[in-house]
Amino acid sequence: MAYALTLVFEGLDEADYWSVNEKLGIGQDGRGDYPAGLLVHTAGPSPAGWVVTEVWDDQASHEAFRVGRLGAALEATGVAPPTQVIDASSVNFQRLG
Repeated sequence: MAYALTLVFEGLDEADYWSVNEKLGIGQDGRGDYPAGLLVHTAGPSPAGWVVTEVWDDQASHEAFRVGRLGAALEATGVAPPTQVIDASSVNFQRLG
C-alpha cells in the first residue's frame, strides 16, 4: 500500500528548498538522485513557509530516506525539520497518464 505525507516547513523559502535538494543531488531541471521508492514529489510556498507533498511505495522507503539522506541534507543546510507532518496510508493511488 502506498504511503502519502505532507511536510510543513515554517519559514522555509524557495532558496532553502533548492539548497536542500542540491545536497540531495536533485537539480532544478528535474534530474538527479531520487530516493528509491519515491513515486510523487511536489512542493511550493504556503502562508507558513513551504509545503512538500510526497507519495512513496511504502512507509519503510520514506523512513530510510528521512533517517539517512534527508536528515543529513537538512542538517548540512541548516534547515530545521518540518514543524508538521501529515501522513496516511494511501487507499487509492493511481498513476494517471
